[in-house]
Amino acid sequence: MAELTTLARPYAKAAFEFAMDAKQLAQWSEMLAFAAAVVKDETTQQMLTSPHLTKQDQQQAMLNICQGKLDDKATNFIKLLAANGRLLALPEIETLFDFLRSEFEKTIEAQVTSASELSDKQISQLKQKLAAKLGRQVEIQLNLDKDLLGGLIIQAEDLVIDGSVRGQLAKLSDTLNV
Repeated sequence: MAELTTLARPYAKAAFEFAMDAKQLAQWSEMLAFAAAVVKDETTQQMLTSPHLTKQDQQQAMLNICQGKLDDKATNFIKLLAANGRLLALPEIETLFDFLRSEFEKTIEAQVTSASELSDKQISQLKQKLAAKLGRQVEIQLNLDKDLLGGLIIQAEDLVIDGSVRGQLAKLSDTLNV
């Protein structure tokens, strides 16, 4: 995994710098997400690892699949990746690109897991509190988990806040067992 990240980093940085200069961060995020999804497909994985296909064959197959979803610059980017044997790195490139974008735009996505639906007011308050804590604009992805007794579990990058009833009971149990 670390090796793939090392291989993907210069490509992600180059794509980010180009997209930033062209003021196309959102478009490049979408194009990279689509291309990464194509690469994650099991059939595409088999094609890209097949010893029977040349890099040129792999490039053409990727471009055929992505036809109409990529602009000329992104098409050239795919050609460069194919020529260097790096098409399998596209999912990691997308991840690193999105990280660079969120750092630049000072945004972060928080995964919030709740036992029940949150009201718009609760979501707004949660966004404000997380933004104050993290120093960035927060976008919330809400997930429902009926197995939670109550409370919330919040994940934003490497930060995890377990405010669920189950989490609180586990902490209490640990404290009492000391």
